[in-house]
Amino acid sequence: MIHLANVSKDYLTDTDSVFSALKEVSLTIKRGECISIVGPSGSGKSTLMHIIGLLDKPTKGTVSIEGKNIAHLSDDELSKLRSQFVGFVFQQFNLINKLTILENVMLPALYARKALPFEAKSRAMELLTRFGIADKAKSYPNKISGGQQQRTAIARALMNNPKLILADEPTGNLDSKTGKEIMRLLTSLNKKESLTVIIVTHDPTIASRTKKKIHIRDGRLV
Repeated sequence: MIHLANVSKDYLTDTDSVFSALKEVSLTIKRGECISIVGPSGSGKSTLMHIIGLLDKPTKGTVSIEGKNIAHLSDDELSKLRSQFVGFVFQQFNLINKLTILENVMLPALYARKALPFEAKSRAMELLTRFGIADKAKSYPNKISGGQQQRTAIARALMNNPKLILADEPTGNLDSKTGKEIMRLLTSLNKKESLTVIIVTHDPTIASRTKKKIHIRDGRLV
């Protein structure tokens, strides 16, 4: 499903020196896996997440998504693939406060690069009902709890029926009880729907909930 071969990512610093965030990373992620990428702050896990999520391209090496080498795709083609292939869940929720919960969930459909086989509002309400927050559809993000905001974010990530859910520290802003509920929800999506789920975390307790752990340190898999 996803294959990285000898992937490196370099950045030019303010002092014109080169910082290598990733160093010759090779990794294969199969369809239906539930994986955590674990590492301390500055280890390169966020850079790895950005490359897997098609938010960035490597400096060296190749990234293939379902057999397509992303280096051969234009920016427009890459954006289209990203919108169809991956749904993102972030630590900060990244909801738009001026939009209702329903409108936030509908956003990916509004920005889709293709005709979708569903009516956006109905699909969004179906997801909100499924996650127990249909009664918050007309509310705004700053009027609901952190756990409800993260459920909204997961519903939004699922809106376009992606093949991959990529979650960056999804419990980082939640209390331990709510964090466990969100992890149960993510692992349930993997088990019941065979969705590929990748969770980026520094927390070994969160990582222990996944079937496979990938450890990264100083830009290398260890």
